[in-house]
Amino acid sequence: MAKRFGGKFSPDGTTQGGDAIREAAVDERVVDAAGARATVLFVPAVIVLFTSINDGPVTLGLAVVGAAVLTLAAWLLRDGLRAAAAYDARKVARKPAIPRKMFASALTGIGIAISAYTGDSGLIGSVLYGAIASALHVTAFGIDPLTDKRMEGVDTFQQDRVARVVDQAEAHLAVMKSQIEALGDRPLQSRVLAFQAIARKMIRTVEEDPRDLTSARKFLSVYLEGAKDATIKFVDLVRRKPDPVARENYEALLTDLENNFAARTEKLLSDDRTDMDIEIKVLRDRLQREGVKPNV
Repeated sequence: MAKRFGGKFSPDGTTQGGDAIREAAVDERVVDAAGARATVLFVPAVIVLFTSINDGPVTLGLAVVGAAVLTLAAWLLRDGLRAAAAYDARKVARKPAIPRKMFASALTGIGIAISAYTGDSGLIGSVLYGAIASALHVTAFGIDPLTDKRMEGVDTFQQDRVARVVDQAEAHLAVMKSQIEALGDRPLQSRVLAFQAIARKMIRTVEEDPRDLTSARKFLSVYLEGAKDATIKFVDLVRRKPDPVARENYEALLTDLENNFAARTEKLLSDDRTDMDIEIKVLRDRLQREGVKPNV
C-alpha cells in the first residue's frame, strides 16, 4: 500500500513536517533493522517440532522442550539486538540491564543440544553441537554492551540523570507509536512520526550537552508523558467510535507539541552557540594577555 508523506509540495504539508517524517523513518530503520536478523532463528524451533511428531512421546517431549528453548532464545536475541542498536545510536547510554544476546547464545546452545539428542547424536555429540551453536551465535551476533557509554568532561551523576530521562522519554515515544499503529491510520502515523522526530532532536541535543537537561527536563518527562496519556485516551475513544472532532483536537495537540519542542530545541542550540562565543572571546583575551595575537 502506498504511504503518503507530507512535504513542501504536498497539498497539506509543510517542509518541516516532511523532513521530520523522513528523519523519523530513518531512525526507525536504524532501530528496527536488528529485528529482522533474529526472525529467521524462529524457524529451527518449528522444524525441530514438526520433524519429531512421529518419533514417539519421549522424543516428542524433548523436541517440544528444545523448540521452546530455541524460541525463547530467538525472542531474547531480537530484543537484545534492538537494545544494542539503541545503545549505539546514543551518545550517553546505560548498558542493558539484562544481557539478552548472551542469554540468547546460551539458550541457543541448550536448545540445539536438546534437539540433537532427539536424533542419533548421543549425549557427547549433542553437547558438542550445542557448544558449536553457541559459539557461532556469539560470532554472528556478538555480545551485549557491558559498560555505560559516557562523555568526557561530564560528571557521572549528570550523565546518569540524562540516561534516565532519555530512557523514560524513549519509552513514552514507543507507547505513542504502538498505540497509533494499532489504529492502522497511515496519515496519523505519519503525524506521530513527525512529532517523534522533533522530540528526538531535543533528546540528541541533551545527550550531546547534558547541561541542557535542566531546561529540557519538563519537555522530556512531563510533556511527553502527557502526550502519551493523550494518545492512549484518543486511541481508546476512536476504537469505540470514530470521532472527527477528537482526531482534529489530537492533531492540533501534536502541532502544538511540535512547535514547542522545536522552539525549545532551537533555544538550547542558540544557548550553546552563545556559550561557545563567550568561551572564544575569553580565550582570545587570554591569548592577548599572553602576548599572542590571534589571526581571527
